Amino acid sequence: MTIKNNLRAGIGFLFLISLLSSALAAYYIYRLSNDAKAILRNNYSSLVFAKNINQVLDLPGFPDENQLKIIENNIKGEEADITEPGEKAFADSLNADFRRFRVSLSNPALAAALRIKMQKSAYGVMEVNMNAMENKNKRAENKANLAILIVAFISSICLIIAFLFLLIFPNYVTKPINDLIAGIKEIANKNYNKRLSFTYKNEFWDLAEAFNQMAARLFVYENNSQAKITHEKLRVETIVRNVTDAIIGFDENGIVAFVNPIAVKLLGIDEKDIIGSSAQQAAADNDLFFKLINEFEHFDDLKLYLDGKESYFIRELFEIYAPEDGHLWGKNEDESKRIGYFIFLKNITRFHKLDEAKTNFIATISHELKTPISSLKMSLKLMEDKRYGTITNFQKELINNINDDSDRLLKITSELLDMGQVETGKLLLNFGNTNPQNIIKYACETIRFIAEQKEITLNLKCPKNLTDVWADPDKTAWVLINFLTNAIKYSSKKSTIDVTVKKHSSAKIEFSVKDHGKGIEEIYLPRIFERYFKVPGSDFAVSGTGLGLAIAKDFIEAQGGEIGVESKIGEGSRFYFLLPVSLI
Repeated sequence: MTIKNNLRAGIGFLFLISLLSSALAAYYIYRLSNDAKAILRNNYSSLVFAKNINQVLDLPGFPDENQLKIIENNIKGEEADITEPGEKAFADSLNADFRRFRVSLSNPALAAALRIKMQKSAYGVMEVNMNAMENKNKRAENKANLAILIVAFISSICLIIAFLFLLIFPNYVTKPINDLIAGIKEIANKNYNKRLSFTYKNEFWDLAEAFNQMAARLFVYENNSQAKITHEKLRVETIVRNVTDAIIGFDENGIVAFVNPIAVKLLGIDEKDIIGSSAQQAAADNDLFFKLINEFEHFDDLKLYLDGKESYFIRELFEIYAPEDGHLWGKNEDESKRIGYFIFLKNITRFHKLDEAKTNFIATISHELKTPISSLKMSLKLMEDKRYGTITNFQKELINNINDDSDRLLKITSELLDMGQVETGKLLLNFGNTNPQNIIKYACETIRFIAEQKEITLNLKCPKNLTDVWADPDKTAWVLINFLTNAIKYSSKKSTIDVTVKKHSSAKIEFSVKDHGKGIEEIYLPRIFERYFKVPGSDFAVSGTGLGLAIAKDFIEAQGGEIGVESKIGEGSRFYFLLPVSLI
């Protein structure tokens, strides 16, 4: 029988016994209620009639007409309520004596004798009914005691069955479950020979069959997978040993588990000397190893020598996680256990050389372009000189256009040269003590003509008592000019640009340029200082290469400063940079 049917049968049996006990209790309560009503209905009224008659007869003197009427009515009531044997004789005697008593009131002696006789008859009615009530009460008590015994007996049976049910059924359910849990733990420990066997054919029997099938299949899978795992391990080891990148693996305790030949060459130690050593032990004897395991936050490209050649590597760290017992499907460190990690040194020499070639090419081309552009601008100056002849308005317009294009080309080549200096590490900085007012005045004077063309007002705020900054004044002024030029480009006519210099902290001075243009969307702010980046949807009439802000960032950071931007749509943008104060 299934567990469901066992539950139905047990609970149904308990329900039927409880229903029977309740029905018997209700039946006996109903009978007791009827007996009590019969006593009240059959005997109590007779007692009341007899009591009323005796109350009148017990009064001194002879009763008057009203009192006689009371006696007569109660006699009639008693005659109509005769329920017990012998009661009728007393009622008839009482009625006959009353009639004689009523007509013999003029004879006191006879009336007194009849009164006594009537009282005895009334007491006889009371005695008959009281005896009947006592007998009925005894019978009701016997029935009540019998009902109590029967209900108690059935209730005891219910309690015994319920106790046995509570005692046996939990073990009936929990024992197979405990066996199943123990079997699952054995399977988790890779004991695939574990089998379950239950006595009764129920749901647990089916569950045991499914468990045994699973264990058998896992046994076959484990044996078949072991060979596959071995082959895969050999394949992975072959790949790791033959890649051109360096790989160093660690277990969960930080012990070196493996190194490939490239890593051995870079570290300059034998494989047998490092395998099995802790990371701290290996780092104590090898500076490169110490650098690899300790610099987790920021890691520049590594310049190393491999096979006597200059090579470049970038370090990446990969952690290995395995699922915990309580998180069988864990996929990250919050749900699983770290069982190791490995350091991957990716060989980027080829990309480094390509980047260097690109930088050299841009620097060379930019340098070569500056000479012909400068010659072109000189020729344009000579063409505008009236000593060499007059020019028409159309020719003058063409000269102006050529002059504007030449300026744009000259600016682009200058930016490319600056970028080349930054990328090749040839950026020369002339540090010195410089007053912030000198930098800001020079920058504002440089772009004043451009601002006047758009009728833009420069609102300068630079206190005279500011501390000098330790910076390259030319490179700093270049950054400020770049900020001002961009602000003018993206500002409307007759607007205002705020140029502010203030003390940011005890060790920093802040320079900022704020325009009141349309602003920059927040999603583009993190990329604003990237090379060649231009805000999508910006005015195409505004020229630019997207290099100016990237070069400005390099100039400021090379001086130990910080650079940033704040902007909101419709409120304009504020570009700023911080420079350290002079300590001299």
